[in-house]
Amino acid sequence: MTMIEALRSAMDVMLARDERVVIFGEDVGYFGGVFRCTQGLQKKYGEERVFDTPINESAIAGMAIGMAAQGMRPCAEIQFADYMYPAYDQITQEAARIRHRSNGDFTCPLTIRMPTGGGIYGGQTHSQSPEALFTHVAGLKVVQPSTPYDAKGLLIASIEDPDPVIFLEPKRLYNGPFDGDHTATSQGWAQHPAGDVPEEYYRIDLGKASVRREGAALTILAYGTMVFVAERAVRDTGVDAEIIDLRTLLPLDLETIRASVEKTGRCLVLHEATRTSGFGGELIAEVQEACFWHLEAPIVRVTGWDAPYPHAQEWDYFPGPKRAARGIARVMEA
Repeated sequence: MTMIEALRSAMDVMLARDERVVIFGEDVGYFGGVFRCTQGLQKKYGEERVFDTPINESAIAGMAIGMAAQGMRPCAEIQFADYMYPAYDQITQEAARIRHRSNGDFTCPLTIRMPTGGGIYGGQTHSQSPEALFTHVAGLKVVQPSTPYDAKGLLIASIEDPDPVIFLEPKRLYNGPFDGDHTATSQGWAQHPAGDVPEEYYRIDLGKASVRREGAALTILAYGTMVFVAERAVRDTGVDAEIIDLRTLLPLDLETIRASVEKTGRCLVLHEATRTSGFGGELIAEVQEACFWHLEAPIVRVTGWDAPYPHAQEWDYFPGPKRAARGIARVMEA
């Protein structure tokens, strides 16, 4: 399956498995979503289980929170992560706080799916990576998969979770694995098959990172599309690096991170979002606190620019294999 097919399969499985699950958002019903993630689900389950909403992100979030507080398990889609700002108040002031404000009388088993990142020539309002805005909010869980297999298992776990989950989907990975270098094709899709994904139910517990590549010389922390950029940079440089795919940003799997950095003694952080106040800063702080006496060199981060998303320079903005390779060289030479 591609990631789109895997996500659709996860929603299909949960709609069949749990009558409390509903899917809704802009164009997700009849049209099947702008990326076709929900294609065919309305026809299969009906308009009461899979339905369209007005172009009103605040209303989408508010309705989902109300449903969740009353025992349903809504899986709402914000068409692009860039569109979530009108809903940010509802998500952070209401969804994230219901359990604590009610002293546990109410929970909010809500999943909000958002396509994130660039790579489709969508310009400034269709390409942002706002994960740090959510990882700062106590009460939320934040997930970003990199493979179709993980996407399905993590989405099922998110829908089953008793608390609100922000589920960020890297758009560059929707239609197939990415080889980390956009020069492979016009949009950077690798020419090899999608991942093996079971059709039946399975889940991947939130808060567990994955070791994508074992190594002894360097730990690379990445998530989403940047996992493939890291793999390409490691192949190009020949450094024996261990690549950790975080998968869940909040809660963070500090145990896996700590074990890797203690083994390698070096660490590089890689993400697509802007550098200043990006999630990489939090990762560096956590590694510094937990692994200071094991570090043999300063931690290096490779990120997007501190600038509004540049439509005309999209592929220069992204950290690619060459920039990642320069970062690897810095931390190895220090």
